[in-house]
Amino acid sequence: MWVNPEEVLLANALWITERANPYFILQRRKGHAGDGGGGGGLAGLLVGTLDVVLDSSARVSPYRILYQTPDSLVYWTIACGGSRKEITEHWEWLEQNLLQTLSIFENENDITTFVRGKIQGIIAEYNKINDVKEDDDTEKFKEAIVKFHRLFGMPEEEKLVNYYSCSYWKGKVPRQGWMYLSINHLCFYSFLMGREAKLVIRWVDITQLEKNATLLLPDVIKVSTRSSEHFFSVFLNINETFKLMEQLANIAMRQLLDNEGFEQDRSLPKLKKKSPKKVSALKRDLDARAKSERYRALFRLPKDEKLDGHTDCTLWTPFNKMHILGQMFVSTNYICFTSKEENLCSLIIPLREIPLGGARHAVGTTQGSTRVTIVEKADSSSVLPSPLSISTKNRMTFLFANLRDRDFLVQRISDFLQQTTSKIYSDKEFAGSYNSSDDEVYSRPSSLVSSSPQRSTSSDADGERQFNLNGNSVPTATQTLMTMYRRRSPEEFNPKLAKEFLKEQAWKIHFAEYGQGICMYRTEKTRDLVLKGVPESMRGELWLLLSGAINEKATHPGYYEDLVEKSMGKYNLATEEIERDLHRSLPEHPAFQNEMGIAALRRVLTAYAFRNPNIGYCQAMNIVTSVLLLYAKEEEAFWLLVALCERMLPDYYNTRVVGIWTV
Repeated sequence: MWVNPEEVLLANALWITERANPYFILQRRKGHAGDGGGGGGLAGLLVGTLDVVLDSSARVSPYRILYQTPDSLVYWTIACGGSRKEITEHWEWLEQNLLQTLSIFENENDITTFVRGKIQGIIAEYNKINDVKEDDDTEKFKEAIVKFHRLFGMPEEEKLVNYYSCSYWKGKVPRQGWMYLSINHLCFYSFLMGREAKLVIRWVDITQLEKNATLLLPDVIKVSTRSSEHFFSVFLNINETFKLMEQLANIAMRQLLDNEGFEQDRSLPKLKKKSPKKVSALKRDLDARAKSERYRALFRLPKDEKLDGHTDCTLWTPFNKMHILGQMFVSTNYICFTSKEENLCSLIIPLREIPLGGARHAVGTTQGSTRVTIVEKADSSSVLPSPLSISTKNRMTFLFANLRDRDFLVQRISDFLQQTTSKIYSDKEFAGSYNSSDDEVYSRPSSLVSSSPQRSTSSDADGERQFNLNGNSVPTATQTLMTMYRRRSPEEFNPKLAKEFLKEQAWKIHFAEYGQGICMYRTEKTRDLVLKGVPESMRGELWLLLSGAINEKATHPGYYEDLVEKSMGKYNLATEEIERDLHRSLPEHPAFQNEMGIAALRRVLTAYAFRNPNIGYCQAMNIVTSVLLLYAKEEEAFWLLVALCERMLPDYYNTRVVGIWTV
């Protein structure tokens, strides 16, 4: 194939010239005996081994054509080929179409310019005719892809992610070669002194991956299958290799469990042409996925949230009047912060918490400005360089500083704010909260349902709305089951109640100092209070907050009631199992000794079974959901169940029994 002209300084090193004319040279790699077969002798063995160890492109293209002017010492590679037939076709085209034309030129620089331009034009025309699209992969990686498919007989659909130089221990002898990691396979190839070694392992066949250290070999990756063990060593960056292997093995297991294929993220931004391309586009995709997964796990964010970027900065913490060093993370819907020192402080700021009126003026400066701004570039000083102020609608202000590229960061946040305005729902949809102040970050819907023609409303003596859905009363939309079925009288006092009272007071003091709601400062004291036990009266509120379920509930208004409406009255295997287990759910508790608690449990479990048919309903989900309904309202219990099954304990509830699950 024709290639973009590239300089070659040593034209004859390890190459044999087969044809030549005043301007072009056709060469064959030493050690390659040609298409007719035959051995290459000792020199061939040495060169072949060297090509494998150094990952030379000659392993893919043993033939090449060079261009050179008579008085120049610089050669240019203009074509390469994997067979004699292919390279001969290029050679004959050059003799017939260019050789006579080049003799007309008098200046060698003009000849070089003409030849380079002609070859580049041929490549461009070929790409246009064959609709070849530009990608982000380097030429060397493309050669590795060709080599991977040829060596292991892989189909075109099998995508190579990356490849690494390493040694494979076959018996007691290490074999230097190359490890190829694709979406579905781990492969290794070695060619030393005429002896070839190949290894192909499917990720789904791997039972264990370990990174070990011994006296002889400080860094070894052990790959175990049901029938064998394989050892790899001498990596340039063993940590990077091992992390990628773990990620690919996990992806393969996910495909096996969910019966879903791997799809590359097409929304990943393209690299600029001037940017260095060090890894493949697929490797960039997997790296971005891994970073987003760590980001979501760290801050308990929804599964579809993608990290846009992060930067070092400091955060002013008013509770101890200090500037804390850490990192700011920015994604489509959230701005988050975590300190460098573990558990010192973390922060989550949803963009939905920005007032609706402020989103139109998201960026501004303090000098000469009277408008209300949300993301505000404050004045820099030696004490507070490159500061950034962010305000939320619960009247909390956060001050960041020491931002390296503040202007770019502010622009990105502004762009996300503009996108968020179309998603923000009216605060009128929400009313009431857990005995909290008016400036609490989140609030609850005053009803489970509000606009369906199947739902009817009426007012009771207290003015509270009562709802009817398919004949079932749903007061659990506005209060928890524990509130309605409290076993003790308010006047009762015992040591347990005294302990609960002390816990409540400790949390109220904590809220007063660190803030309350999704935007609160989360510190080591928060963790200590959770470990000491969450008071019953605050369990629903804090479960929603600390699990991240409040985020999914707030960004999906009306989702639960619509799901309930669509799922009620429909029957399948999951609903049959739900009906069978309803009366086994905390039968000793009065809340589940009547139809009110049973109906609420039925709606939550059925709605989740329709939301996630891959899980549907699994045994013991009724017990967990019953506890959630005691301390949380019905819709909140649904989103807590979503967080538990899909984020906090993924695959714990599964219709497939794969080994023994441990928590």
